[in-house]
Amino acid sequence: MKVQDQQLEKAIPFIQDCYTELGKSQSQIDARIAEITQAIHFKGTYEHTMEELIHGSKMAWRNSNRCIGRLFWETLRVHDARHIKTEDEMAEALFQHIEVATNGGKIRPVITIFPASHEGKPVVQIKNEQLIRYAGYETEDGIVGDPASLGFTKECQALGWQGAGTNFDVLPLMIQAGDRTPRLFEVPKALVLEVPITHPDIPEFDQLGLQWYAVPMVSNMYLEMGGLIYPAAPFNGWYMGTEIGARNFADESRYNMLPRVASLMGIDTRRESSLWRDKALVELNVAVLHSFQQQGVAIVDHHTAAKQFKRFEDNEEKSGRDVTGDWTWLIPPLSPATTHIFHQHYSNEMKLPNFFYHNKKR
Repeated sequence: MKVQDQQLEKAIPFIQDCYTELGKSQSQIDARIAEITQAIHFKGTYEHTMEELIHGSKMAWRNSNRCIGRLFWETLRVHDARHIKTEDEMAEALFQHIEVATNGGKIRPVITIFPASHEGKPVVQIKNEQLIRYAGYETEDGIVGDPASLGFTKECQALGWQGAGTNFDVLPLMIQAGDRTPRLFEVPKALVLEVPITHPDIPEFDQLGLQWYAVPMVSNMYLEMGGLIYPAAPFNGWYMGTEIGARNFADESRYNMLPRVASLMGIDTRRESSLWRDKALVELNVAVLHSFQQQGVAIVDHHTAAKQFKRFEDNEEKSGRDVTGDWTWLIPPLSPATTHIFHQHYSNEMKLPNFFYHNKKR
């Protein structure tokens, strides 16, 4: 099957679903499909209208099987950056995304959509996994910073970037236009909202010197919508506390803070049966939630998030849509059995539009 035929094959059901949800008539649906068919026949592709781009992006969030925060899919702000061609323009659009999404801590869900692939090749690309992320360095004394960023940090250094060598150096944006050499852009410090981590009842937490950035802005996925591929479409919601407290800080392959937390709490770590990991994990998550709330930065705990997901499920049932989900991602990494999600079954069928990871691995 030719690329154009494949594109049309996916465009038709997208327009039918999108326009039906938007309350359009069958004649409007038929007219738009005819218009798209003609564009693909003569030009080899077509362009989404702004209305299609906005609602299609919201549908993609609603279809994201791994996301527990889908209740808020209709609130997504869509920034149309399809006109952008240069690295400098792209960097400015990404800075705007960071600023609008952060909103002084009152975080807003945002997606910025750059040009669709042309003849199967991306016009512009973002090489970062997230727009804000911390560097990782290999030193004689071990890894400093985020071990998950070791490879990408080396790529940035190969292009001339040098971080301060701390545990929390914000990486630059790496942007590529066409086949040109990628360029680096430092994210202005004024745009990066960070939260120092303290504990409401354990003053010794200050000794850990922990902090985390306010907004998780995913940039290593592409958006597929109506047969078009948008390779650069960074998006964000807000953090669920366990993403930071039970994964970023706690995983042995990340900051591995559980032994240090247990030590400052005076817990016996010699026996696994003391459940020292569990005790430390809970207090680490208490600290994350407390710190974000104290700084006025939006965050949700996993129990509230699970209840919100239940409301999403109920809403989808009323709308006549089946809820798909990746159970292994939907259950929180802390006390999963205390949520209804743990006891549910979800089909992991991938509906379109949707977000997919780029194949390239670091």
